[in-house]
Amino acid sequence: MPEQAGVNIAHPDKLHIGGKWVSPAEGGTIDIVNPNSESVVATVAAAGNSDMDAAAAAAREAFETGPWPNMSPKERGTYLRAMADWLEGRAGELGAAWTAQIGALPKIAPMIVGEGVNGLRGSAELAETFEFERRAQSPVAECAMIVREPVGVVAAITPWNAPFPIMCNKIGPALAAGCTVVMKPSPETPMEAYLIMEAAEAAGLPPGVLNLVPSERDAADHLVNNPNIDKVAFTGSTVAGRRIATVCGDRMARYTLELGGKSAAIVLDDFPTEIAAKILANTITVFSGQVCAMLSRAIVPKSRHDEMAEAIASEMQTIKVGYSDAEDTMMGPLAMKRQLERVEGYIEKGQAEGAELVQGGHRPSHLNHGYFMEPTLFANVDNRSTIAQEEIFGPVLSLIPADDLDDAIRIANESQYGLSGAVMTNNPDEAYRVSRRVRTGVIGQNGMRADFNLPFGGFKLSGVGREGGAEGMMAYLETKTVLLDGAPSHLQ
Repeated sequence: MPEQAGVNIAHPDKLHIGGKWVSPAEGGTIDIVNPNSESVVATVAAAGNSDMDAAAAAAREAFETGPWPNMSPKERGTYLRAMADWLEGRAGELGAAWTAQIGALPKIAPMIVGEGVNGLRGSAELAETFEFERRAQSPVAECAMIVREPVGVVAAITPWNAPFPIMCNKIGPALAAGCTVVMKPSPETPMEAYLIMEAAEAAGLPPGVLNLVPSERDAADHLVNNPNIDKVAFTGSTVAGRRIATVCGDRMARYTLELGGKSAAIVLDDFPTEIAAKILANTITVFSGQVCAMLSRAIVPKSRHDEMAEAIASEMQTIKVGYSDAEDTMMGPLAMKRQLERVEGYIEKGQAEGAELVQGGHRPSHLNHGYFMEPTLFANVDNRSTIAQEEIFGPVLSLIPADDLDDAIRIANESQYGLSGAVMTNNPDEAYRVSRRVRTGVIGQNGMRADFNLPFGGFKLSGVGREGGAEGMMAYLETKTVLLDGAPSHLQ
């Protein structure tokens, strides 16, 4: 079993289609670059268009003729639990893959791996309790039933920032619902999907129920266009999400889209400056700011703006930027060169449009290779400016002054996005009142919060649909009304 970047993958040169490891039809490969060293640390197979067609066809055959959709939810849950147990045994390698591919800190990896494993187990548990059918009252039938049936073949397409839990949170409910799946991981982070595929093999999933086709973006677009795909579950950029929605809309395919964000933290008058500064500085540097729900706008009372800017800058100066494997590193590199260049471009634009660069904005001088950026703070930011309106996906925080609470809420909602947010106050009643006025899918008191066992998703350009909990399961089901002259035996 070859080892790449501390990860043992049985068949890195193969795809998994229809229950078999197969070579890509066009012989393509994907090189994985470590953002700490800028060197290639692993290589895997790359699917082309014909491979996508083969995977979609295999998943279609498994759905139409295989046993998977006809199993009881409890039976399907048994497979998911077996996969979770197998993956838990490979937790160290899953963490190593994450660090090798995007430079994530090893000390955070156990939490991220645990989230993915628990997601599979949670889907298994939900399958056993979910109401797949219920009886209803109807004047036209003695027995009316509302039943939930699997949507069909799902393309699960994931981003590079947290690939393992995001993929688990797609395939878990999809498989629990009785769907078959084509996994399409990001070309930057395919290694976790290989381990998921091996877990499915070890658990004994029937052929074609789960397929693996890492690829570049053109082949992914081909997969989305394939008529065998009944639903696309996508997490990634709003640009790509719009393309998927257009393609799926043309043929009425279903889709769930978890897209970008420009989430705001509203700081109320009662919340201490020092505590707010610590939260904001240590949030914008999580995963080097590469989080869709990131609190990248801080909206503060105008009278407190300058003291807040000084406090956040001071806190940012204490954050040690360094190589991921150094024990004292608090923020590692950005995931790839193009992401670093993207962040640098936004910093230049912020200065050009008149925002005040208070802290950071440069590559750290003590790091002579790797894709690193200092924690960066802009103050006196106009909410209509580019850095306040567009998702940067890096450690760049915009501090925006507000006249009063109504103005702060207006500013928070003055965005094309609506994914997450926070209200910083010691008063839960006030936090609740403000949260109900901010148009986001998730909002928390005093920090960036998310529970992926509960619905997660956004308003506006932040996406369509929800993942997590019963709402997440519904995304992989179709609703059917059955009208009978009498109750079937299992209801009698």
